Amino acid sequence: MRQRNIGPLRLEALKNHPEVFGASFEMSIQLPMSEVQERIHTEPDNYILGAYTEEGNLAGTMGFKREHGLKLRHKGYIWGVYVLPSYRGCGLASRMLREVLDRGRELEGIEQINLSVVTTNESARRMYEQHGFETYGIERNALVVQGKGYDEAHMTYFYADRLHERVKHVQQGGDI
Repeated sequence: MRQRNIGPLRLEALKNHPEVFGASFEMSIQLPMSEVQERIHTEPDNYILGAYTEEGNLAGTMGFKREHGLKLRHKGYIWGVYVLPSYRGCGLASRMLREVLDRGRELEGIEQINLSVVTTNESARRMYEQHGFETYGIERNALVVQGKGYDEAHMTYFYADRLHERVKHVQQGGDI
C-alpha cells in the first residue's frame, strides 16, 4: 500500500475518539512532523498500512510491530487502527487486518499477534473475533479520558500451525 502523510488522519482519530487510543491529541499535536515521520517504518516487521479511496485519499490505518528481545520475538502487535466514519462498514479494517495476518505468516518465527481494543467498540471486537482473535483478558480502566475509565479487551491471534510445529519439535527432543 502507498505511503502518505498519516499525521492529519491520526490527529483526527485522537481528537474525535480519545477513548480508543493510548496516545492523546493534546500531546500528539505538539510533536514536530519530522518526529512523526521518523516513527513511520516500512520494514516487514514494523509498518503502518494505509487504506485509500479510489481518489487516493487516506481513509484508514493499521500499524504492526514485532516484539523485540529473544523471548518475545514470536509475538507481534497491532496498534493505531482507525477508519474514517464515512468508510466504516465497507470492509477496510477487515482487509487491512487480513493483510497484517498474511504478512505475519511470512515472518519467520511469528506465532501470535496481539492487540487491545476498548470494550465499548463492539464492531471492532466482532471483526477481530471473525478473523480468529480470542480475548485472553479484560483490563479494567485501561484508559481514563476526562475522568471516565474505559476497559480494554486484550486479544490474540495464534498461527496454530506454527505452535504445533514447535510442540512437535520439543516432543521430538528439540530445544524449547
